[in-house]
Amino acid sequence: MRSHFDEQLHRLNEEMIHMGSLIEHAIEQACVLMVSRDAEEARAVIARDAEVDRKEREIETLCLRLILMQQPVARDLRLISSALKMITDMERIGDQAADIAEIISMPVKGQRYIYPELLQKMGQAAGQMVNRAVDAFVRRDVELAHDVIESDDVVDAFFTDVKKELLQTMKKHTDFGMQLLDALMIAKYLERIGDHACNIAEWVEYAVTGIYKGDKL
Repeated sequence: MRSHFDEQLHRLNEEMIHMGSLIEHAIEQACVLMVSRDAEEARAVIARDAEVDRKEREIETLCLRLILMQQPVARDLRLISSALKMITDMERIGDQAADIAEIISMPVKGQRYIYPELLQKMGQAAGQMVNRAVDAFVRRDVELAHDVIESDDVVDAFFTDVKKELLQTMKKHTDFGMQLLDALMIAKYLERIGDHACNIAEWVEYAVTGIYKGDKL
């Protein structure tokens, strides 16, 4: 009985890795799109978000089956319930990568604004947070989870710097108005991706230690 349960937990790990790879790829593509501005590829990124949604439902079904049929206790229950929480954040990350692609897919009137390099660096930093957060779950690595949480300050700092650069550009080039607002929305989506990565890392800590962020207050 336990061996079957362990097999199912291993499958859960694999499914989480798969979902993680889907959203990591979506973020990577979103960063590429900031440079290429390829509308066709942007639409492909949007379409692939449906696969992330399907994977969320599959993992949710697996977790609920494990809880109802295996009746896990203690650490195993924490692990499964944490996975249920994590996939919600992972699905939102997929949505936000698709939202960025949707902005980029929109036609532009007049001269095209070139997104600042800081925005691409922010996207890369957010993507790294997601990658390490999922890795922390797979490895049950609390120290790595803590590193992810601390990395959110880096993404937040990028967000502040991007806003300042966009504001300065807006003062000099009023004809870029809507495109600058789009760039600000992209930065906000990336900032939210960092927040979701933090949430994932906090659930990793709970899964391993039984301590959630609210318990520390």
